[in-house]
Amino acid sequence: MVRIGIDLGGTNIAAGIVTDDGKLLHKVETPTFAERPWQPVVEDMIALSKRALTEAGCTVDDLRSIGVGVPGTAINGVVVFCTNLGWHDVPLEREFRAVINRPLYIDNDANVAGLAEAVSGVSAGVPNSVFLTLGTGLGGGIIINKKIYTGSHGVGGELGHLTFIAGGEMCTCGKRGCLERYASATGMIRLASEVMRTHPHSGLAQAANNDPANLTGKLIVDQAKEGDPAAMMVFDQYIHYLAQGINTIISFIDPDMVVLGGGVSKAGAFLLDAVRLALPNYIFFRTLPHASIELAVLGNDAGIIGAAMLGAA
Repeated sequence: MVRIGIDLGGTNIAAGIVTDDGKLLHKVETPTFAERPWQPVVEDMIALSKRALTEAGCTVDDLRSIGVGVPGTAINGVVVFCTNLGWHDVPLEREFRAVINRPLYIDNDANVAGLAEAVSGVSAGVPNSVFLTLGTGLGGGIIINKKIYTGSHGVGGELGHLTFIAGGEMCTCGKRGCLERYASATGMIRLASEVMRTHPHSGLAQAANNDPANLTGKLIVDQAKEGDPAAMMVFDQYIHYLAQGINTIISFIDPDMVVLGGGVSKAGAFLLDAVRLALPNYIFFRTLPHASIELAVLGNDAGIIGAAMLGAA
């Protein structure tokens, strides 16, 4: 028996056939074309699921369940909202079960990535972990006793929207000072734009042709790796924001491990070593052990694997 995992993104939809122990057997993808209404997107998700089964040599009779990771919130089989897709109250379970009559589970994409790492990734050896996606925004997934924890109202993993600086930068959620405004790639780019204006002859500015529109997280990290003082200034400030955020998470959850994923995590050991060095400056219980900090290892497959394992949780 197998499970289907679907990773619904703003650019691509990926679906895969996954075993009960979290092994990805086969994966297929198609563009999302997110500007469309939800109905044709869901039709494509269903068609992709059927294609994945066929190409893996499986049938619906072999299928235990379907799981979907969405960039938003879902309750009782309904996607309440996906801001980036423009979805509101989409009856995803109803639509799927009309074609593929198997149990369907839905959760936030950061939650399912965290579950994937806890099942078959870097945090598989510990019961309690927190997964952070460091990308355009900052997503979070809390895993307690190997299960996703979302609290009493389904929003327990919204770690990117912890108030980090009261009255700080405006966030896309409508609040000010959210952690993701400071510890995401977007936050790093904002910092770099400010530094570039005061350091127009820096390697950072030259690499971006003195145009903030050319700044990316990768460009900033690459310049920091090369030792450019302006880029290092940005990177160091970003690391301290991230370390402070991780300290807050450790203070109220006390997990065994904090896992760093998303685009910024591709900086690898350069990022990991810097966070590990900065974190002890903020830890309260300094004489006691605290969560280890690790890099995610499943990459783009995490969304598929974690979604599939929702049915096994």
